[in-house]
Amino acid sequence: MGCWVNYHSHTKYCDGTDTPEQYIEEAIRKGLPAYGFSSHGPVNFETEWCIPDPMLQKYISQINSIKERYGDQIEVYLGMEVDFIPGVAGRTRHLLHDLTLDYFIGSVHFVDSFDEGIHWNIDTSFGLFMKGLDKIFNHDFRKAAIRYYEIVRQMIWEDRPHILGHMDKIKMFNGHGDLFDESEKWYTDQVDLTIQVIKECNTIVEINTRGYYRYGQNDLYPGSSIIKKLVKADIPLMINSDAHKPEEITLGMDFAAGELRKAGAREIYALQHGKFRSFTFDKSGINW
Repeated sequence: MGCWVNYHSHTKYCDGTDTPEQYIEEAIRKGLPAYGFSSHGPVNFETEWCIPDPMLQKYISQINSIKERYGDQIEVYLGMEVDFIPGVAGRTRHLLHDLTLDYFIGSVHFVDSFDEGIHWNIDTSFGLFMKGLDKIFNHDFRKAAIRYYEIVRQMIWEDRPHILGHMDKIKMFNGHGDLFDESEKWYTDQVDLTIQVIKECNTIVEINTRGYYRYGQNDLYPGSSIIKKLVKADIPLMINSDAHKPEEITLGMDFAAGELRKAGAREIYALQHGKFRSFTFDKSGINW
């Protein structure tokens, strides 16, 4: 019988709902052998989800305290999801360059800016997403998506994240193919270029289940066509739920495991004893 692990989760320190203790206690109840916290790291402008500057050290201290208090029941890891904006935000910027973390997830949530300098958040409401697409890219989704993947590749090269977060997040509002066709050559070319960089930098790609369980999407981040390419390229993969509530920490993982198995994957990665290791798995979890 397998078990799940999760290294992408958010607490009340950013845009999650509960205390770190509530997440770790739920992880123990569910039988997880390891759990990682990855609150959104601070940036030098106001957002609705990043850790506020004054709370950063408290977040770190609390997770380290949880490591000590729960370490005999579960492996606990201090991580962070770090936004990347060229020249603005990343692992070496704003309060982050000297932090000691067990791992970090590199993610792109912002793509260029409006004329007034406000960064366009692509992980937002449909209305605000379309506003950015219209104002910044003249409603040209192709240009927006190409720019997104350019930033993802730059992030991988410059920041070298341990884990790449929700690789194809730019498709968030393309559930019915209204914005673009994911099989179009211009798009698959961008994916292929990005996979090349991932391969060269030995980055782990997460299979993120949040869109599937939270927003009713019929696919994952990344989707099945990209998963097949990642498996073929022998890219290290892991399954994360991107939990924002304790009850979400394993949601969608059985579905993700099934998609990975269909794509030919037979191993996925997890942090064990402080190192990323590969494990065999099935729809019930990894063989820890």
